[in-house]
Amino acid sequence: MNHTASVVAWRFSALGDVAMTVPVLQCVARQNNVQIKMISRPFFKPVFKGLESVEFTGKDVDKTYHSPAQLWKLSRELHQLHLDTFLDLHDVLRTKILRFYLKLQGNQVFVINKGRKEKRKLIKQGALHAQPLKTTHERYADVFRKAGFQVDLSFFEPITLQVSEEVELFLDIFKGQTLLGVAPLARHVGKQYPLGGTREVIQQIINKRNDVSILLFGAPSEKKLLDSLVTDTNRIFNLAGMFNFEKELEIISRLDMMWSMDSGNGHLAANYGIPVFTTWGITHPYAGFAPFGQTGAYQLTPDLKKYPKLPCSIYGNKICKGYENIWDDMTPEIVAGRILKLL
Repeated sequence: MNHTASVVAWRFSALGDVAMTVPVLQCVARQNNVQIKMISRPFFKPVFKGLESVEFTGKDVDKTYHSPAQLWKLSRELHQLHLDTFLDLHDVLRTKILRFYLKLQGNQVFVINKGRKEKRKLIKQGALHAQPLKTTHERYADVFRKAGFQVDLSFFEPITLQVSEEVELFLDIFKGQTLLGVAPLARHVGKQYPLGGTREVIQQIINKRNDVSILLFGAPSEKKLLDSLVTDTNRIFNLAGMFNFEKELEIISRLDMMWSMDSGNGHLAANYGIPVFTTWGITHPYAGFAPFGQTGAYQLTPDLKKYPKLPCSIYGNKICKGYENIWDDMTPEIVAGRILKLL
């Protein structure tokens, strides 16, 4: 493409899914003569900070652009931007409607192949007898490739954030310490390591390493739950509700490591080049949702010979019968030992 191409891409969904677009957008922008307008939920704007040639626009699809009539209005707004290409990185009912409206107006639209058939087969077959599916990052990249762009994700460089004075002052408290972020909660219980076990893991880590401080991450509404993990106020800090989302990302970008479930915080940390250790319950990395660039050494999964039906579901909203105690073999000693080894 000789001229500067201009494209609109959108993903309206959970934080982790949206955060996974970041490595792809950076690689597309750096490897092509292109300006990208990324559209998602307004709250997610800080996720895209530090990306060159990417402009973020927040659209509230839960209220302002919820109905077919409102989606028509959104399509008109996008059409009037006179851009070259529209990329649907989501492919759900509302984005199908949006695509239809844009095509009616003569626009070129490309859509993600989410591999729904492959994922259904993975659930039916089980990861024990399957090969890893294409990663979600590569599925996003494929949409840009179909639109004619070069995308090589091996050239991704971690995003660098400028840290605000407030965050700088906060981080000064931990000078000389190794900072381990812990994001212990997940949307579905089958993806969440038991809180009692998490408390034991944290305690073992601070008992064995005097130079490690723990920062707990979660939504403001989860503050009370996370408070139960603070057994040492000198070494464990609950950040839920302390900072706004943008400043939380600045702190994440300065961690030495993040321990996350199969959830959004792991993807956020990976975008900043932070090593991310993930514990997996009823979901599995084979479905393609592991944080970007993290090797198998950073993933702790249940024994597939004992739990051959894994993953029970792609998003963690279903627990296979008899798998209710799936975390039992993943003892706090094992989890703490792996984290200490990686640190």
